[in-house]
Amino acid sequence: MLQFRGQMLATENELGKLKEQVKSFEGAAPTRKLDPHVIEPSRWANRHPDSFSNIAFLRLKQDIEQAGGNVQPILVRPRTDQPERYEIVFGHRRHRACSELGLPVLAMIDTTSISDQELFSVMDRENRERADLSPYEQGSMYRRALDQGLYVSNRRLAEALGVSHTWVANVLMVADLPLVVLECFSSPLVVQHRHAKVLHAALEQDRKGVLRRAEKLRQQVRKPSPAAVIDALLAAADSEGLASPPQSITVDGKIVGKWSKDKAGRLSILIESGMLRDDQSGDLVAQAIAKALQA
Repeated sequence: MLQFRGQMLATENELGKLKEQVKSFEGAAPTRKLDPHVIEPSRWANRHPDSFSNIAFLRLKQDIEQAGGNVQPILVRPRTDQPERYEIVFGHRRHRACSELGLPVLAMIDTTSISDQELFSVMDRENRERADLSPYEQGSMYRRALDQGLYVSNRRLAEALGVSHTWVANVLMVADLPLVVLECFSSPLVVQHRHAKVLHAALEQDRKGVLRRAEKLRQQVRKPSPAAVIDALLAAADSEGLASPPQSITVDGKIVGKWSKDKAGRLSILIESGMLRDDQSGDLVAQAIAKALQA
């Protein structure tokens, strides 16, 4: 009797859970399996071609192949100008995987006449929640929306999407790097905010020089690491115009700084951080140099 009562309680509990699940689907967009060829990317599609050849995409494609289709549906909206055709709201990679595998794609169809701004907002939120979009792709998406007049300013875009102005500025900084600079990297997907910040500062200081060095660097078949790219573009800028490469300053066999002379004959001395004791200052170094010049 107790066992039967326990089974009844378990069944009632499970029935309650099922009712909650059914309730959660009330009013949801209809789901259908569609031919991938009747679905096209959004005009703000942000996936770079490299996103469809990396390990993460290959694993996703393998999972979809093993399951016989995408388990998690994509979201589409009907094209108002082309009957029986659809535009992706989110799920570009799942759509691409199904298309390459020759499988129908499971899709939720939004029939609520979603506006362009609503579509953009849903796409952006889904991408940020999945946390698999690179700064370059995110920035390219924002730049395209701004250029096409979907938002009148960076501030309006940030406010509409519920993100910080700093976040928008950072990803736009990556997307706005000159193409010749981006081509120095193995892929624009590896460029981070910190890289873009340094590069934009260098471009403001010596744009022609940075672009000239980038033109040479991008022709390399084997691309260096992001850090090496930055060093190559900036280190060259530091030494350009010098009569000779910087020379090390050593004290007791330890390098404490560098000196260099430019083509005009001017001498520059750089002392590494931490080389001066707390009771020393730049004034003492300047006095020592003045004394040496008087000798």
